[in-house]
Amino acid sequence: MKIAVYSGSFDPLHIGHLAIMEYITQKEDFDWVYLVVTPQNPLKDEGKARTGRKRFRAARRAVRRHPGLRVKVDRIELRMPPPNYTIKTLDALREREPDNEFTLVIGADNLERMRRWKAYSRILKEYGVLVYPREGVDSAALRDSLLAEDPAYRIRLIDAPMVDISSTEIREALERGENMDKWLM
Repeated sequence: MKIAVYSGSFDPLHIGHLAIMEYITQKEDFDWVYLVVTPQNPLKDEGKARTGRKRFRAARRAVRRHPGLRVKVDRIELRMPPPNYTIKTLDALREREPDNEFTLVIGADNLERMRRWKAYSRILKEYGVLVYPREGVDSAALRDSLLAEDPAYRIRLIDAPMVDISSTEIREALERGENMDKWLM
C-alpha cells in the first residue's frame, strides 16, 4: 500500500489539516494517511513534549468524527526515544511495515527548511515528499533548488486547498476566550 505520513504537533487539529488529508486520500494515489503526532519537534520549543499523549488522544477523537476518512492516527513517535527525527520515524515505519511504501507530507514552509533536517537527503531519496502549498512560499523554486543539488530527490508538489488558519492562531484565540469551533476538526 501507498501511505502518506503526515507528521506534526497538531495542537489542535483543524480544518486545514482535514482539507490536506481529504485531498491526499481523494485526489492523490494514496491508500492511507498516517497521522503521526509528534511529541517533540527537535527544531521547536520543548514544551510540547509533555502534551504528546493528550494531543494523540485528541487527534484520534477528531479523526473519528469524520467516518470514511482513510486516516490512521499513529502513536509510533510516542513510543520512540527522543529526539524525534523524521528519518527515525520513517525508518521505524518501514521496519514495522516492510510491504508498504511511505511518503512524507510536508508544507512548503518545511520544504524551505528541509536542509536543516537530520538526514534530509535520505528522506528525499528513499521516501520522497508530498508538498502542499503555503501562503507566500514559492514551492516550485524550492523544489528546483533541491533538485539542482540532487536530481534523485523525490519532491512532488500538490495543489491541495489552502486554509488560512494555524494551530497557533487557534490556541491564542481560545486563550482569549473566543469560540473557534468552526475551525476545529
